[in-house]
Amino acid sequence: MGRALLQEGTIPPRARELVILRMGWNCQSRYEFGQHTLMARAVGLTDTEIELLTRPLELGSWSAPDRALLEMVDDLYGNDCVSDQTWAELISHFDHHDVLEYMAATLFYRMVSGILNSCGVELDGGVPGWPSS
Repeated sequence: MGRALLQEGTIPPRARELVILRMGWNCQSRYEFGQHTLMARAVGLTDTEIELLTRPLELGSWSAPDRALLEMVDDLYGNDCVSDQTWAELISHFDHHDVLEYMAATLFYRMVSGILNSCGVELDGGVPGWPSS
């Protein structure tokens, strides 16, 4: 499923990495966050944006579509359900197919983060950990 989401999905890579990094942070999965920091940089996220994913959303100047995606991640992490308010915001920016793909990516990487954390997987060489401010 991970390969399908990363290589065969239809959502833009930058937005996909936003949701994966935010979930990795929420789950405190250093390995997931580090691996996807490299991928995020490769698709255009800046180190400042990556660091802001570890902060309350109001501290970043996210676009409306990005903020809706990040609210979705936080809803799914905190409540296992996208709130009505967040859903309405998502649908104002994305079609239903894309919203479902974003949710699938978010929840898949929540599962992966839990497995990595439980197994104590260490960072690979050359992979950054948490951003340093």
